[in-house]
Amino acid sequence: MHFTQATDYAFRIVLHLAAKPPGTIVSGQEIAKQEQVPVQFLRKVMRFLNRAGIVRSHRGVEGGFVLNRQPEEVSLLQVIEAMEGPVELSRCLVSAEGCKIGCSRVCPVHEALQGVQATLLDSLHAIEFASLAARRREFQKKERQEDES
Repeated sequence: MHFTQATDYAFRIVLHLAAKPPGTIVSGQEIAKQEQVPVQFLRKVMRFLNRAGIVRSHRGVEGGFVLNRQPEEVSLLQVIEAMEGPVELSRCLVSAEGCKIGCSRVCPVHEALQGVQATLLDSLHAIEFASLAARRREFQKKERQEDES
């Protein structure tokens, strides 16, 4: 499994917004510069995140983007699904027709992958952006302290 560059950018963007005080509107230029996301790509990513209800855009001179939910209500899984669709390790887990030989009910590989997928989804859902933003602030504080010494 490999996430696209757009998903990586989406992680950075949501993390940036999650680290701001609730309701803070941030310009696209600020996000693009600080998170090293090309502006054109930022617009594309924001459309996906907006459609999923993760971010909201504000037009005008004071416009920009804001997290549409509390950071603890946004998980890695939600961002991945907003950008890439449902996380599916194998097509046989999606539907019985996905198995070319029609044995998904008695296939030990199917059973094993089903367990792995459930664990993966649970793990991705459990990681929310409030905790990631807190970790980012810790890293930044540590970097500032090291720079001062």
